Formats: sequence, structure tokens, C-alpha cells
Amino acid sequence: MADTNLSRPYRADQVGSYLRPDELMQARENRQKGEIDAKQLRTIEDKFIRDLVKMQEDLGMPVVTDGEFRRASWNKDFLGGFDNVVEQPGNLKLYHRNPDGTNTTNQITGWAVTGKFKRSHPIQVEDYKFLQGIAHATPKTCLTSPTLLHFRGGREAIDKKTYPRMEQFFDDVAAAYREEIKDLYAAGARYVQLDDTNFAYLCDARFRNAVKELGEDPTQLVDTYVKLVNDSIRDKPKDLLIGIHLCRGNSSTAGAATGGYEVIGPQLFGGLNVDAYFLEYDDARAGGFEALKDVPKGKSVVLGLITTKRAELESKDTLKRRIDEAAKIVPMENLCMSPQCGFASGASMKKRIQISDEVAKVKLLVETAREVWGGM
Repeated sequence: MADTNLSRPYRADQVGSYLRPDELMQARENRQKGEIDAKQLRTIEDKFIRDLVKMQEDLGMPVVTDGEFRRASWNKDFLGGFDNVVEQPGNLKLYHRNPDGTNTTNQITGWAVTGKFKRSHPIQVEDYKFLQGIAHATPKTCLTSPTLLHFRGGREAIDKKTYPRMEQFFDDVAAAYREEIKDLYAAGARYVQLDDTNFAYLCDARFRNAVKELGEDPTQLVDTYVKLVNDSIRDKPKDLLIGIHLCRGNSSTAGAATGGYEVIGPQLFGGLNVDAYFLEYDDARAGGFEALKDVPKGKSVVLGLITTKRAELESKDTLKRRIDEAAKIVPMENLCMSPQCGFASGASMKKRIQISDEVAKVKLLVETAREVWGGM
């Protein structure tokens, strides 16, 4: 049985997803073709999750995930588990900065809520039970942030007949998330992470202008989302640790959103009732550490210093220097470190980095954390 006595993130932590082995990818394809059934696919997933957990523990990771091996993407499988939620093209464009300085633009995938939003069955609970049953380190489960249900489509994506007032919709979303978290806790979960892109996108002038075109005030939207997240975790027990990962886009080598956290820092850090912030700091997109001045005393900041977007291995000396820089603003005892994002936000992400690179980066993470903090 895994150790679930957790008061803060571990010094070496992680965002969650890992590269899927070729055999697992083939099994998913076979399932789509109808060549194997859901039970057969799950048996194959079980095998590779066991292997992944062993790999993480062998490398010394004190917290493990299932790599999101049962998901096609970090958000689709989870959000699609709620009632009356369907995938559709979003109303926002996603901007990617290429290494040569040019930009690539594509329409972002979104969601439509076609009726009353509710959770008629557990979504992540059985997957968590399996992870907990095989882990010796602390198991962490990752949930897609509730803000995605609104940000990518706006008011027009929410059925107006069912929800003439958006407050009613947000109340139903929060209630459904509380039900999921309650059942996860009953199953033994003591560490839950919310994965959110939208707070980071609202640091970017391009996205702020885009939401204005949808009729939203970006400053007010931050407050709306802070309230939604807080309402979603409102009933969390004291011994349940909840972190939030603020993603800047992970589907290209340069990411999507730019702009320092100071744009929304007072609202974000001062408002969210989470225990820990997982912040991407692997390149210049996030700016400096100055925004961390708004992090309340006692809350943890997990510095995402190791990139998952490129194979090159970071220098230990550089990582340590950056941790020292952050410690001038947030006390060292409240700092941890992690990769900046998951290694594979989607199942097909395996072109820019290989599993051997992934292993080397996790090994670097553990070694650096031990040398900086001593224990984990």
C-alpha cells in the first residue's frame, strides 16, 4: 500500500503524463478498429502502467502517476465523462511560437454543454484505485480543470435554455467536481492535481484580446475562474492536498502562451484555495520569479524548471542557480521542483523526445532535488 501521509508536494514532483510505449499505442489503435474489446485494452494498459510505476520508483520518485496511459489526451477523456458534454471546435485560436521566431496558429478544440451538466458516474476513481494498489510511493491523480468547460467556447458553447444564467452553470460544474473529489478521497486519494491552461493564457495579451472579442472581460474572467476552482474544491478534507498546474501549452517546442504571472498574480495566488502551484519556468515565456511575491505564506511553489519539450538535458548548476533565485522571494522550505509539464499531454506526442530522454530527465530531477534539499 502506498504512503499517503502527505502535507506538501515532494521536493521532486511531476505534472503527470508520460510517453506511451509503441505497444500501448498499437493497442489503442486496435481498440478503435474493433480488433480488441475494452477489457482487453485495459489489461494491456494495466501492464504498461505497472512498468511505468516501477520505472518512477526505481528512479527515486516519491510521488507517482499512471502516466495518463488510459487517456487519449489530458482533457478529452475526463471532461467527456460528464453528462451532456460534447467536443467541438473552440472559439479561440491557439498561437505557437516556433524556434525560428515565426508563429503557427490553429483553432483550439473546445467543448459544448448541450444540457444539464452533471456527473452520473465516477470518472477517475477506478483508475486511481488501480494506481494506488500497485504504488509504493505516493500516488497522485490528475483532473482537468473545470475552467476548460467555459474558456474555449465562452457563453455561446453553454446551452442557454438549460442555463439562462451562467452562475447556474458554474454551480453545477463545481458540484460535479466536488462529487468526483469526494469519491476519490473515499477511495484513498490524498493528492489531487488540477491541470489548467486558462490562467496562464490570461497572462498573454493575445489571449486577453481574444476573450474580449468573445465579450468577456479578461480581468473579471480570472476572478470568475478563481471562484469556480474554489467552489469545486470547497469541501476538501484537511488531509487532501490539492495542487494546480498552470500550463502554457505543451503541443509544440515553443508552447503557446507568453507573459509573466504578475499579470494575474494578485488574483491568482491570493485568491485560489489550493495548497500548491505548479508553475512553468523552463524558458522565458513565464518571465522572472518576481510574480511569486504574491504567493501567500505557507503555500508551496513547484518550479517547472526541466523542459519536456526538448530532449537536451539541463545543467544541474543552472537548475540550482534558478532555485536559489526563486528562494529570494519564496522561502526555500516552500519550494519544490518538477518538469514544466507532462511528457505527453496527448497519446501521440512522441516526436520531439524519446522515452530514454524522459528517463534521463526524471533521473536529473531526483538527483538535483536531493542535492538541494537533502530529502524528499
